Amino acid sequence: MRFTLLSRAPVPFLSAAFLKFKPVAPSTATFTRVSCMAASPSSAAVRDGAPSASSAIDFLSICHRLKATKRTGWVRKDVKNPESIADHMYRMSLMALIASDVPGVDRNKCIKMAIVHDIAEAIVGDITPLDGVSKAEKNQREQEALDHMCKVLGGGSTGGDDTPSFGI
Repeated sequence: MRFTLLSRAPVPFLSAAFLKFKPVAPSTATFTRVSCMAASPSSAAVRDGAPSASSAIDFLSICHRLKATKRTGWVRKDVKNPESIADHMYRMSLMALIASDVPGVDRNKCIKMAIVHDIAEAIVGDITPLDGVSKAEKNQREQEALDHMCKVLGGGSTGGDDTPSFGI
C-alpha cells in the first residue's frame, strides 16, 4: 500500500492568540443535535450496553465518508489538496485539547463537541451559504442525518429525553 503525504496550505488563523478563545454560550440546539453520538457514564447507552459490533461498524462506515468529503469552501477557492471534513474535525479537537484553561469552559465538553460538530455532513455533505439551501432546510437535513446515525447505533432520535447524551 502506498501513502502520499499531502501538503497543506498555511492556516494563518491557527495562532497562539487564536487558541486563547473566549467562551461563548452554546445553544441548547447544539447539544441536542449531537446528543446520541457518545455516551456519558450516566447515559442509557452505557446502562443498557454498548452498540452491537455490527451497528458500530455501520456507524463507523458512515463516518468514514468524512475522510473523503473535501470541505466545500476550500474546493471553491481552488485550494490544492483541500482538507476533508474529518481533517477539520480532528484539527478542531486538537485545538480544544491544547487550548488554554478558561474559567467556566469545560475542555472535555469542547473536545467532544469538536469531534462531532460536523458529523452529520457524512450524510448531507458540506452545505455552505452559497449552496442556496436555507438555514432551516440545512438544520432539518442535518437533524435527519443525526437521527439516522443514532438509529444505526441502536438508539432513538436525537430529540427525546431518553436519548443518551454525550456528556456534552
